[in-house]
Amino acid sequence: MNVLHVASEVAPFSKTGGLGDVLAALPKALAQHGASRVTVVSARYGSVDTERHGLAKRLRKLNVTVGGQNFEVGLFEGRLPGPGPVVTVYLIDHPLFSERPGVYGPPENPGQGYPDNPLRFALLSQAAIALGRELTPRPDVIHAHDWQAGLAVYFAQQADWETPPATVFTVHNLMFQGLFPLGEAQKLGVRPELLTPDGIEFYGQASFIKAGLQLADRLTTVSPRYAQEICTPEFGYGLDGVMQARRGRLTGILNGVDYDRWSPWLDGALPARYGKPPAELDALSEEGFAAELSGKARCKAELQRELSLPIRPKTPLLVTISRLTEQKGIDLLIDWLDGELQGRSEFQFALLGQGEPALEQRLRMLAERYPTRVAVRLRFDESLAHRFEAGADFFLMPSRFEPCGLNQIYSMRYGTIPIVRAVGGLFDTVVDFDARSRSGTGFTFGPFTTGALANAIRRALSAYHSDEPSMLALQKRAMRADFGWAASARAYLNVYRQAQSGK
Repeated sequence: MNVLHVASEVAPFSKTGGLGDVLAALPKALAQHGASRVTVVSARYGSVDTERHGLAKRLRKLNVTVGGQNFEVGLFEGRLPGPGPVVTVYLIDHPLFSERPGVYGPPENPGQGYPDNPLRFALLSQAAIALGRELTPRPDVIHAHDWQAGLAVYFAQQADWETPPATVFTVHNLMFQGLFPLGEAQKLGVRPELLTPDGIEFYGQASFIKAGLQLADRLTTVSPRYAQEICTPEFGYGLDGVMQARRGRLTGILNGVDYDRWSPWLDGALPARYGKPPAELDALSEEGFAAELSGKARCKAELQRELSLPIRPKTPLLVTISRLTEQKGIDLLIDWLDGELQGRSEFQFALLGQGEPALEQRLRMLAERYPTRVAVRLRFDESLAHRFEAGADFFLMPSRFEPCGLNQIYSMRYGTIPIVRAVGGLFDTVVDFDARSRSGTGFTFGPFTTGALANAIRRALSAYHSDEPSMLALQKRAMRADFGWAASARAYLNVYRQAQSGK
C-alpha cells in the first residue's frame, strides 16, 4: 500500500504544534508496519534550512493550476531523519511559502494569519496531488491533515487518475476550521454546487475543514474520546451535525509518542539520566525502583536551580508546558494559583510556554509576587521542556478540551505524574489514581471549575506527602505505560483498507 500524506507542517522541517510531531512519526510507523511506500508533502517555508536538513532541490518543476491560475513550483526532496524505513519528504517551493518567515502568519503574531492563506494552502494541496500523479507507483491512499489540507481531498477527487486513490482526512483540532469568504473558494476553483450548506459552506463562509469532512472516504481524529466529543454541540464547534452524519466513517486513533526522543534513560538534554525500559522496570523491587529514581531527584534539583527556585527536595514541584490559551485551561490554572498561593499549602510551580498576552501578563505578575514559589519562562524551548518533564513531580493539564495531548504521555514516561481534566485524549491515556486498589497512572477531574482542579491537586499532594509506597507504585505504573506508534499505525492501515474497499 502506497500512502501520500499532505500536511502544512512536518518536524523537523516545520513545526508549530503537535501536527508537526505526528507527521514526523506516523509515516515512519506506517512504513514499519506494512505500508510499502510512504511519502509526505508539505511546504518549504522561509524558516526551513534546506542545507541543514540535507534537502536536495529537484531540477524539474511542477506546473500547477489553482482556480485557472498557473503556478510553477519547485520541489525540495529529503527524508524523515532517524533510523528505520525511508520516508521521502517533498517540500513545495514557491514564494508564497519561501518568502514568508512564518507557517501560518507573521512570527511576531502567528494567530493573525496571512491574508492569502486560502491560496497558499490550496496551492499546497493541489501541488501535492499533481506530485502524486507523477509518482511511480501512484498512491493508493491520499491522507490529508487538518483544514490546511482539506482541499487536497477535493482536488484528489477532481484529478484524472487511472485508478483513483482512496482519501482519508484527519481532524487534529476541530476548533481551527479554515474559514474564508465564499468568494475565495470560487477563485480557487471549487465547484458552485459545493458552495452550499450540504458542501463546504459554513454560516456564509467557506470552510476548508468541512471540505475534508464532507468529501473524504474515511475520517479519523486523534483519540477515541475526541471522536465521540466532536459529535456533540459542546465540542463540535458548529460542525457536530456534519460529524454525526458521518459518524459511521469516523475512527478515533490515539496519537503515539516517539520514545526514542522522550525516554529519561536516553535523553541527552537531562543533567542525569534515569529509568529503564518498561520490561526492565517490572523486574525491580520497590527499593531498586526508588534507587533508580535518584537521577530524577538530581534533575529536580538542577531544574529548581535553573529556574532560581529554592532547592527543596521534599517540596512538590508542579509544572505546565503549554500554549497559553483558554483551550488549554490556563485561565483556570491561574485562577487556582492566585487563590492557593495566598494560603499555607507548600508547593512550587513552573510554566514554559507562550501565547495570549493577557495570560502571559497574569503569569508574570504571579512570578513577581511569589519569586520563591513561581517561575515562568514565556517561550518555547524544546531542551528546557525535556528538563521540565524530568525535574517535576506533577504535570498540570487542565484543558477545556484536548483532542489528544502528548505532554501527559511524556510526563508518565519520566515518572512525572499528570493531573488532567478527563476530556479527549487525556481521558484515554490517564487512569485516575485509587490508593485502595493501587491502580491508576495520574489524577483526573471532570467539571471545568477551580474547585474540581483544586480537589485533584489536593489528592495528588496528599499522596505525595503521606503515602510514599503508593506514590512509588504510581510512578512505576506511569513509567511502564506504553503509547508508542505501533498500535496506532496498524489502526490507520485498517482505516486505509476500509477507505479502499468503500466500507
